Amino acid sequence: MKHSLAVLAAGVAAAAFAGQAAAASGITITIHHQKAGCHAWAIGTGAYKVVQTLTVKPGTALTFTNNDVMGHTLLQLNGPKVALAGRNMNKIGAHATLVLSKPGAYVFGTKEGNDYYKGVVTTGPDNVLRLVVTVK
Repeated sequence: MKHSLAVLAAGVAAAAFAGQAAAASGITITIHHQKAGCHAWAIGTGAYKVVQTLTVKPGTALTFTNNDVMGHTLLQLNGPKVALAGRNMNKIGAHATLVLSKPGAYVFGTKEGNDYYKGVVTTGPDNVLRLVVTVK
């Protein structure tokens, strides 16, 4: 019985570790609306900011989700060229995904579109979103 429990515990630990490794290969960045500056983005469950920085390993996938009241087009501003699947995030819940396969420094931003809803009020100029990713 003790041997069976030890094998079961080892199997559960290995499965948990494998799940963490798989989860670590993908990161979600979410854009949301805010009153001051119109929009910001967050990495995972982190704080919403205008400028974000991130260090990842080669092969990491980034998925951008637009939860803002306006459309966004994902732009690559610097770094080794990547394919931007679904880069036109023109509705709430739209996604864009990319994989960073080469080491280097990447910079991403967005070009915002029109508001989906009439009467949305914000204060100050619209924020210019920037995400700086180092792959090593």
